[in-house]
Amino acid sequence: MNNDKIAKKMTIWRNAVSALAMAAVIVCGSCSDDNPGDEPDPTPEPTPEQPTAETELADTEMRVSGVWAAGTEITLDRHLVVPEGKTLTIEPGVKVIVSTAGVGVNHVPVEVLVKGSLYCQGSAEAPILFSVEEGKRTAENALKGLWGGIVATETCAEMVIDHTVIEYTGAQVIEGSPSATAGYYTAGDDAYPQITTNNIGGKYVITNSVLRNGWSDGIYLMGGSAIITNNVFAANGYSGGEAVNVKAGVVADVAGNIMFSPNTNGLKLSSSGQSETRGQAKVNAYNNTIINAGWRRDGEKGGCVYVEKNCLANVVNNLMVNCKFRAMTPSYKTPNVPDGGYDDKSIIDYNCYASGSQRSTVVYPEESNVAYAYEGYNYAHKSYNPAVDAHSLISTADNLINPLFVNYDINGVALTEYRYDEGWNFHLLSGSPALTGALMVAPFTPYFAGGMVLNGVSYASPALAGYFGAAGM
Repeated sequence: MNNDKIAKKMTIWRNAVSALAMAAVIVCGSCSDDNPGDEPDPTPEPTPEQPTAETELADTEMRVSGVWAAGTEITLDRHLVVPEGKTLTIEPGVKVIVSTAGVGVNHVPVEVLVKGSLYCQGSAEAPILFSVEEGKRTAENALKGLWGGIVATETCAEMVIDHTVIEYTGAQVIEGSPSATAGYYTAGDDAYPQITTNNIGGKYVITNSVLRNGWSDGIYLMGGSAIITNNVFAANGYSGGEAVNVKAGVVADVAGNIMFSPNTNGLKLSSSGQSETRGQAKVNAYNNTIINAGWRRDGEKGGCVYVEKNCLANVVNNLMVNCKFRAMTPSYKTPNVPDGGYDDKSIIDYNCYASGSQRSTVVYPEESNVAYAYEGYNYAHKSYNPAVDAHSLISTADNLINPLFVNYDINGVALTEYRYDEGWNFHLLSGSPALTGALMVAPFTPYFAGGMVLNGVSYASPALAGYFGAAGM
């Protein structure tokens, strides 16, 4: 859309708002005429102003701050930038439709670049949507990577993603991409995650949201304090990628999430990049349900949880369902050094590994030759270590643990399936072993149990729940 059309559209919208306000005044005046005996209010209440956004257009980007009002539909045919020191609040029901044509003659994938603060405040009844045009929301495009995702820069102070759907991201980073120019990603080598963070001093809350159909990671945290709770991740990663990928400079609580069919892991927890200025990665990951992880890629690197390079990680009371491998801790024998294994104060235990009886349609005989989830759980993997999952419930060929979900057949969904069915229900039926297994009780306090304040609102991490997975009965 060219500048003249955008300006015309905004002018029409402002005129419509003014007309509505004038209509309200006329209606009120008519009511007064119908009742001549009524005394007029000497100090009438002012008409509330319609929330508006301040927009500055350039050839390749639109710089926006203020408010996108509830129900608005926005078309992005260039990069969206929230300027440093400014905020953009997106209200319930807003639809942000991203052009797949890209920007400029090089067709650079459209990015949402947050230099200030972004508050996506949807609701259960009216979630916010970041997507492509409706005709391109197809199964064939699920992992094509049609746009660039949301990138929070090193100056992004706060970001809230609440009741928001983000989908069809993961385009390739190319020359001219803002993230390549800024040094966040490498042109020709990287693909955009759905959400990226960079500021080690930033505060980020991603909750009650859906991150699906992305070529790369769901969330890539390269810095900041984060609460990641009650989200659904589905079909994250085409030839690699995780639902949540953590690097140095991050302190995070990750709890209550459903992670369906990540290409590699539900959780990759690494302190890669740790330095004197970028602190050790510290993550509490608890009460998550990870399903079908690891089957859509070769190699033996992933399968549900991967903890490396001195990350301090508490990974407990999670429910792994039909994943390719158990939790891995490479370089386990060299802990507490930046390039070694994980911090030996970590707890990666008291999890439940459920398995169906179905065979994967993708098997790599030249590697592990693992074809069933229970095989992968009991495979002699070099990154399985004795202190990890020592008390966990682990399926074997003779004891296939079934968590008894309300509506999900662990024997009926293909291990390589990545299409998410909204009708599935991952609550547990009475008698589920996920309700009564060897659970961890209060091994730690979530980092943000006392709340983290963003935009004047306090968001708190949930307490550790007394069941495996994201949902109890």
